[in-house]
Amino acid sequence: MAEMSKGVTAGKLASNVQKKITRAQEKVLQKLGKADETKDVQFEEGVINFNKQLVEGSKLQKDLKAYLAAVKAMHESSKRLHECLADMYEPDWYGKDEMDSIAEDTDLLWTDFHQKLVDHALISMDTYLAQFPDIKARIAKRDRKLVDFDSARHHFASLQKGKKKDEVKIAKPVSLLEKAAPGWAQGILSAHHVAQTNLSRNQAEDELGRAQKVFEDINEDLQEELPSLWNSRVGFYVNTFQSVAGLEEKFHREMGKLSQNLNDVMIKLEDQNQSGKAGKLGLKTTAAGKRQEGTNNTLSPRASGPPIPKSPSKCDSSGGGNLLDMDLDTLPAVSPGGVVSSPSSQEKQASGTTNGSSDEAEMPPGFLYKVKAMHDYGATDGDELDLKAGDVVLVMSHENPEEQDDGWLMGVKEAHWLKKKDLKVKGVFPENFTQHL
Repeated sequence: MAEMSKGVTAGKLASNVQKKITRAQEKVLQKLGKADETKDVQFEEGVINFNKQLVEGSKLQKDLKAYLAAVKAMHESSKRLHECLADMYEPDWYGKDEMDSIAEDTDLLWTDFHQKLVDHALISMDTYLAQFPDIKARIAKRDRKLVDFDSARHHFASLQKGKKKDEVKIAKPVSLLEKAAPGWAQGILSAHHVAQTNLSRNQAEDELGRAQKVFEDINEDLQEELPSLWNSRVGFYVNTFQSVAGLEEKFHREMGKLSQNLNDVMIKLEDQNQSGKAGKLGLKTTAAGKRQEGTNNTLSPRASGPPIPKSPSKCDSSGGGNLLDMDLDTLPAVSPGGVVSSPSSQEKQASGTTNGSSDEAEMPPGFLYKVKAMHDYGATDGDELDLKAGDVVLVMSHENPEEQDDGWLMGVKEAHWLKKKDLKVKGVFPENFTQHL
C-alpha cells in the first residue's frame, strides 16, 4: 500500500473521500424529502443554548479585554500627569516629599489593580471559553456520524425491501449462464448468487451497527455535557463580576485616600503661597478655607495692615504709645473752632453702637461700628464675606459669641444694607484686612 504525506495512506484517503460523497448524497436526499432524518429536539435546543452561550462569552471576553486596555491607558495617563506635576514642583515648595510619595503610591495602586483584574477575571474568562472549541468540534462530529448512521440505516432498509427485486436482477444474468452451462452447474451458480446477496445484507447490517454505536457514544456524552455547561454560566458570571466589583471598590477607596492627601498638599501649598504674598504686604493672614489663628491676630484692627503714616500728635501718651494704639472712641471731640467737647449723654448711652448720624435707625440689628476694607479678600468658605479694597462694612455682634473665631468679625456691606435692607449676604471676614472708621 502506497504511503502518502503525513502518514496518510492512499486507502485511508480514498475511504474518507467515499465517506464525504456518501454523506453529501444522504444530505441531498434528506433535503429533497426522499430520505428521513433522525431528529432529537432536546439535543437541538442544547446546541442552540451552546451557541448562544459561546456568543455571550466571547463578547464578555472582548469587553473585558477592552476594559483592561482602558485601565492600562488610564494608568499611563495618571502616571504622566503626576510626572508633569513632579517636574513643575519646586523643591522649596510645601510637601515636595509627600507629593512624590503620593505619585509613587498612585502608580503602584494602578499596577496592582490591573494585575488583579488579569488574575481574577481575565484568566478565569479565558479558562471558561477554552472548553467551547472542543465541544463545538464534537458537536460537528456528532452531526457527521448522524448522517453516516442515517445513510447506513437507509442502505440496509433498501436491501431488505428490495430483496426480491435484487434477486430478479441477479437472476437475469444467471439465466444466460444457465443456457451455456451444463445442467449439473446450474444449481451451483444459483447458490453462489444467493450467497452474494446475503453477504451484502450482512455487510450492510454490520455497517449499520458500527455507525449506530459510534453515533450513540458521542451523542450520550454531549447529552450530559451541554446542559451542565449551560447551567455553569450563572456561577461564572457571578464570580467574574463579583471579582471586578470588589477590585474596583477597593481600588477607588484607596485612590480616594491618595487623592485626598494630594488635595491637602495643594491646599497647604496655596496657604504657603498666600502667606508669602501677605508677608510682603506686612499682613498676618489665616489659612485658606480654615480659620486658624494667625501669628499676630490678637492685635487691634487698627494696628494691622500696611503701615499708616501719622504725624506727631499731642494725643501721644507719655508711655511712648501712638495714636493707632489708642481707642479713638474715648477721645473728646474737637469742634471746628478747636474747642474740645465731650460726648453728649445720649451718645454715651449708645455704648458705641451708633455714630450719632441721621441713619442710626437704619442700622442692622446688633450693629456695632463701621470698618473699611484696606485690601481685597477672596472668600474661601460659604459663610465668609468677599471684600474689595474700599468696601465699607457694618460690623455686627455675633449671634453665638462662642462660635466666633479670634481675629474674625461678622458684618454686612453697607452698600448692600442701604439698598436691600436684608442680611442674606452677611458673613465673617478677617479683621486685619480692615480699618476702623
